[in-house]
Amino acid sequence: MNTGDRRTSASSLAEGGLAVVARGLRKVYGAREAVVDLDLTVPTGEIFGFLGPNGAGKSTTIGMLTTLLRPSAGRAVVAGHDVLDEPGEVRRRIGLVFQETTLDADLTAAENLRFHADLFGLPRRRARETIAAMLDLVDLTERRNSPVRTFSGGMRRRLEMARGLLHTPRVLFLDEPTTGLDPQTRASIWEYLHRMRREQGITIFLTTHHLEEAEHCDRIAIIDHGDVVASGSPARLRAIVGDDLVALRTGDDAKAALAVRERFGLDASADPDGVRLRVGDGAAFVPRLCAGLGVPVHSVTVTPPSLDDVFLHYTGRTIREADAPARPAVPGPRR
Repeated sequence: MNTGDRRTSASSLAEGGLAVVARGLRKVYGAREAVVDLDLTVPTGEIFGFLGPNGAGKSTTIGMLTTLLRPSAGRAVVAGHDVLDEPGEVRRRIGLVFQETTLDADLTAAENLRFHADLFGLPRRRARETIAAMLDLVDLTERRNSPVRTFSGGMRRRLEMARGLLHTPRVLFLDEPTTGLDPQTRASIWEYLHRMRREQGITIFLTTHHLEEAEHCDRIAIIDHGDVVASGSPARLRAIVGDDLVALRTGDDAKAALAVRERFGLDASADPDGVRLRVGDGAAFVPRLCAGLGVPVHSVTVTPPSLDDVFLHYTGRTIREADAPARPAVPGPRR
């Protein structure tokens, strides 16, 4: 495809109120495919999440969409501009918060933002007004003159988000935005993100391997080994799994699992954590289950489908298992 054809095609991809469009996006490192023929469509104003374990291709995808990495194949249009033909136009219209902090710890909060404003060519007066507004947005006004090295992890993350929004981007990219933060700070960060979306109408594109974090998204795409295996709203993806998980402890778990299989025709397994089975409307099923087991029931819990169940459904393992480091090989006997 020549450059003129590509620009024409990019223009057609950018129509219809879409913030991010990717077609056949691919990234190869030697013999390893980090991202495989990726197709994405993200409407303007949406919170879109990439859910997957570490090493699944999430950060590589963001790198290509933000012009930091050159795709091996395929095309992408971000904020109406082609990432290959118009990288400068893309960069002017996006904000980016990296997984690792990139703040200058020796500068104050205001100085970090002023430096960013200079890079984007914001006029001095507008920069002063915008910096004040951003610091207020993330509740850091009282710390505007404090060196960043004195900030907690959550404060630094909020400052980085303020920096990413300083030049009024159309799309904000967040790579694992709450990694390493405690649950309370993580919840606070999400409060700010929803506020930013409401007040500024921006599109938020984030990567995460936190299942709870993905629940904040309008839509998510589950990625594994560089390939999208499922996409949709969290509710729609959970509906694919359908059945509730019922876990119970009994006086004889092995006998209880056998009774579930024989009397109710359901697949049940007994392990050190008790008896586990899946059934539609688990809460309504529990009274009948307890009455028909023939063994004492000590405890019962009913859990609706989770995004981890969806990941298991499509990949054969949970996202936590996928994130776990591989066990070292046990050396065999010397011969």
